[in-house]
Amino acid sequence: MSPLETKAGELLAKKFGDIWSIAPETTVYDCVETMADKSVGALLVMSGQKLVGIISERDYARKVILQGRSSRETAVAEIMSSPAICVSREHTVADCMQIMTTNRVRHLPVREGERIVGILSIGDLVNWIITEQGETIRQLEAYICG
Repeated sequence: MSPLETKAGELLAKKFGDIWSIAPETTVYDCVETMADKSVGALLVMSGQKLVGIISERDYARKVILQGRSSRETAVAEIMSSPAICVSREHTVADCMQIMTTNRVRHLPVREGERIVGILSIGDLVNWIITEQGETIRQLEAYICG
């Protein structure tokens, strides 16, 4: 099977890490501080158990810095991307890459019904493809070399 045919659910099962989120009323300053603390480029915006959006470093740069807003006075709800573009566990790596490219996003929440079960970044997808291609190359070399 091609690495591009791998399902999002399979990637999530191998991925380590928590799902980080914030509330829509959180200030952008606190949001950016959380991103830095967790070493992530985006956070899910949750109202209770409901996904209401996603906020990324790109949102911060374009909607706060470039517009001269104050990160300490601006709420996440004012600049988040909403609705968040999501995928299911059944979407393939190829599907996810196409969705990211088409929508110009770098993070995809993975949803099971209304529940968020994970988040995939473009880095997760690229790392998966590179790892799987490396394994294929090793297998071919072992076959050729006997």
